[in-house]
Amino acid sequence: MGAGTRKKVQRRFKIRGYTLKVDSLEEVLSFLSHFEDAEDEALDLLLDEIEKESLKSSILDKDSVHRVVSLLLEADAAVEVNPSTSNRSALRIIDAFVIPKFCYDPIKKIFYEHAGKLPIHGDASAKAALYRNRYQLLLQRISRHQHFSKPAFDMEMMESGGCEISPVQSLIGHMGRKWIMGVISQLEDGHFYLEDLTASVEVNLSNAKITSGFFVENTIIVAEGVMVPEGIFQVNTCGFPPLEDRDVSLSSLVGLDLFGGGALSAEETLRLAELEKKAVNDMFVILSDVWLDNGETMKNLATVLDGYENVEVVPSLFVLMGNFCSHPCNLAFHSFSSLRLLFGKLGEMIAAHPRLKEQSRFLFIPGPDDVGPSTVLPRCALPKYLTEELQKHVPNAIFTSNPCRIKFYTQEIIIFRQDLLYRMRRSCLIPPSTEETSDLFEHLVATITHQSHLCPLPVTVQPIIWNYDHCLQLYPAPHTIVLGDSSEQKAFKYTGITCFSPGSFSNDSTFVAYRPCTQEVELSAL
Repeated sequence: MGAGTRKKVQRRFKIRGYTLKVDSLEEVLSFLSHFEDAEDEALDLLLDEIEKESLKSSILDKDSVHRVVSLLLEADAAVEVNPSTSNRSALRIIDAFVIPKFCYDPIKKIFYEHAGKLPIHGDASAKAALYRNRYQLLLQRISRHQHFSKPAFDMEMMESGGCEISPVQSLIGHMGRKWIMGVISQLEDGHFYLEDLTASVEVNLSNAKITSGFFVENTIIVAEGVMVPEGIFQVNTCGFPPLEDRDVSLSSLVGLDLFGGGALSAEETLRLAELEKKAVNDMFVILSDVWLDNGETMKNLATVLDGYENVEVVPSLFVLMGNFCSHPCNLAFHSFSSLRLLFGKLGEMIAAHPRLKEQSRFLFIPGPDDVGPSTVLPRCALPKYLTEELQKHVPNAIFTSNPCRIKFYTQEIIIFRQDLLYRMRRSCLIPPSTEETSDLFEHLVATITHQSHLCPLPVTVQPIIWNYDHCLQLYPAPHTIVLGDSSEQKAFKYTGITCFSPGSFSNDSTFVAYRPCTQEVELSAL
């Protein structure tokens, strides 16, 4: 090691508040000699690990450095022997019920974290807060949009052709063209209303030009039109609030972690981004509707596992989504003991593939008709009674909530199992526009991304735990959304967000192989 490296090491340690003794400096240089191609990353990692140690002094002797160095070298050797161990530290699975809740303060114009516990059974104010939080989230997002942001002077608005969002309350007595934003509802049959935090107004959508998406009750829309003397707002054009680039959203959050994967420093993000680029062999295999009581499905699953057992690099993650039974597990279902045995058989099947068992992880997400306390969202993980037989055979199996979130290095992935397409179509107030696209999956993707919410259905159609509505938010926009739907297999990239549905494995024998490094979606079928 040259004199330049010595100076660099001493300088980097001094920045972190440490002083190196001569023998400890030699120890650090010896460690860096193992990583000549990635000296800076190795040095940052060493410093990060030293900071985690409980040291008595900022002057580092040989023993304190050697202890950390030996652990890192052991870990590096283990990764070379078994590359899958690096995947496990890169991959973090986040249960919906541990995601922190952030609310927006419209006065201070900042997000703040909710303090204290969130009860599952909220009071009446929690239901009102659910709609208020959804509205304020989108209002603060649209206020930064170039066409809707309020300029310093009114003249600028006139020159740029900007559109200021007016409160519904201010429409009284104004006959000119206005832009309003609110929750759409049908308070009377055939009569639509738009409501914001100030008031509600009846709207006439009969001649309105609409954008892509499903306009269902309780979605938030932006409408342009005029107030007519009868007290009805005549809508000319309406659509969902415009999307915001992920980086713009993150810059407004100033380091807050709404995803739940832990806030990262800029240095750590850059380091993980570099590691992510190198993770070209990582692959997730995603299946939905894995009916354990169907012989044909289990035979097909064995074929999939056999195929991946024999590839050069095995997938780092298998995601198996429900329903796990061909019959709904409702009050009329009494075969819980046989379902428990079927999970045990699945465990035996996975254990019969030693490479997959050792090097891959298996993630299980419940479906809408699986065993659980209710059909309310978010759903908790499958009960232990059903899964403990499987866990004996596959100790590293993970059972999590629906929806759940995955952090892969810097990439944010959201997985949601729900027959959303069918239910959104049924709940549509007006037929979707075919001007931009007639593909229903694209309409679905447009709806959930613009609403920044996984399930914008009315709570009467799909109940949601009021205090945990934030677990279904899509803000800032994630990199990837996996929609486990019983409809046909689809993939669609929308404004930089990769969205796909793996299809029904039991009905169509379809599944998806996803490479997170390149966000490449391979639509597969048997």
